[in-house]
Amino acid sequence: MANGNSAILTAEQEMKLRQPIEDYVGKIQEKIDSLRADGTDKVLSLQNHMDRVKKDRTLTSQEKEAEIAKDRAGLDQAKSVESQNKDEISKLISDAEAYLTQHFDKEYYQPVKNSCDQEKIEAREKYQRRISELAQEHQSAMSKLSDHQEIKDEKYVYKNRRFDAKMQLEKDLQQIKDRKHAAYTYKYHLIDLLRMSKFTFMETRAQKWENYKYTFNHRTFLLQNGLYIAIVLVFIALCIITPIVKNTPLLTYTNVLNILQQASPRMFLALGVAGLILLTGTDLSIGRMVGMGMTTATIIMHQGVNTGSVFGHVFDFTGLPVGVRVVFALFACIFLCTFFTAIAGFFTAKFKMHPFISTMANMLVIYGLVTYATKSVSFGAIEQSIPGMIIPKINGFPTIILWAAAAIAIVWFIWNKTTFGKNLYAVGGNPEAASVSGISVFRVTVGAFVLAGILYGFGSWLECARMFGSGSAAYGQGWEMDAIAACVVGGVSFTGGIGKISGVVVGVFIFTALTYSLTILGIDTNLQFVFSGIIILIAVTLDCLKYVQKK
Repeated sequence: MANGNSAILTAEQEMKLRQPIEDYVGKIQEKIDSLRADGTDKVLSLQNHMDRVKKDRTLTSQEKEAEIAKDRAGLDQAKSVESQNKDEISKLISDAEAYLTQHFDKEYYQPVKNSCDQEKIEAREKYQRRISELAQEHQSAMSKLSDHQEIKDEKYVYKNRRFDAKMQLEKDLQQIKDRKHAAYTYKYHLIDLLRMSKFTFMETRAQKWENYKYTFNHRTFLLQNGLYIAIVLVFIALCIITPIVKNTPLLTYTNVLNILQQASPRMFLALGVAGLILLTGTDLSIGRMVGMGMTTATIIMHQGVNTGSVFGHVFDFTGLPVGVRVVFALFACIFLCTFFTAIAGFFTAKFKMHPFISTMANMLVIYGLVTYATKSVSFGAIEQSIPGMIIPKINGFPTIILWAAAAIAIVWFIWNKTTFGKNLYAVGGNPEAASVSGISVFRVTVGAFVLAGILYGFGSWLECARMFGSGSAAYGQGWEMDAIAACVVGGVSFTGGIGKISGVVVGVFIFTALTYSLTILGIDTNLQFVFSGIIILIAVTLDCLKYVQKK
């Protein structure tokens, strides 16, 4: 017994507790391994060999066919053996698992857990005793000193000794934590061998929860989630204050739907610029693209002959069927937005121009062209039947939310399940290394801008339907800040290669909900910009701290 405490186990005592489990399950594992040798193990070996043969370019087609035919003959025999031994192996696994269920926790893990809990108490008591000793030694030493430099040196030594004591405590606590974690995971190690890495859903969740607790760090948690926690607290405060001040509840079904409805077009913009931020870039032209897309869509879907002109020409699309006009408007929005983003992407990728410059040039060009072409005229409303075609309300539910959900799913798939998405992360993390590994940085960069343009076009088209038109060059001003801010708050890092679609979604909802809440509360629009600016500043500060910690 360590330190005279009967609850604390030595390493030898812990191994003695574990030995019966190892012996019992080990014997069963030996039987299972012998049954798998000519069955499952051989099946896996032959399948891997066949895969290697298929990919081997040094072999001719005839040689490949001969090797594969030989492997298939052996594979059929191995599968037959596997099938014959399947029931016996299942019985052995059930026997081992029943034994683990009955004995592991009670006879091994719980004693180790209790020992670790007691060790923590003893480690902290040891630390407090050490701190007291150091304080006494320091006071004794200080009473004998009179020279200013000697006093300063003694204080420095005392500070270092206290730091060393704290580091020793953290080391001891980490060793205890490691011991407890190892004891917990040993059961799953045995199950892993028995079942060949096939865990149930609950077993997988239990392991993930244990690993989360094991790796949990307060500082890291606050860096990653501190802003979210603060915003949630602010939103809760608004939910409490609003009924008192305005005599109306904030968190109602109607308000939630309104927030989701407003967030939906902005979701497209945020998803588009998120890919550029992932490449350490940005896009200052988003708002102007929304204005251009809104104007274009309104002109095409306008109710009757257009009241304004473009470069002096008045368009009339009333001769086309409404459905054709809707599709044509979508195509025109996507084409125009993609055209300009592709230009910015080309200059960024080809000439290593910073996206701040290329997209700022886009912003100026788009605004200048649209303003000059339309003489800053607003084009009025679109056909009344069109919003019902694009974003109908089903029992009061705005289906524009489903468009946003589809965009989230598609972009998530592109980022996480395609070669382009993997290359996007690689180029964002380290473009030089990505280039050396054979990834075309030029194509990835231009591709990210083109994808952004498609999303901008779709978003502006939906916004036109949501607002029944009213397109003008000034529409969308400042939307680029909302989109970029949503990405930053959602954890898409400007350092590149770091970000998740889920973070972008959360960021958009946070900003939309906050703006909506402040508007209901009657907060001046200008003050809302102040709130947004503070949130962005805090988000980027936390991102910088995470980057510094990572370095």
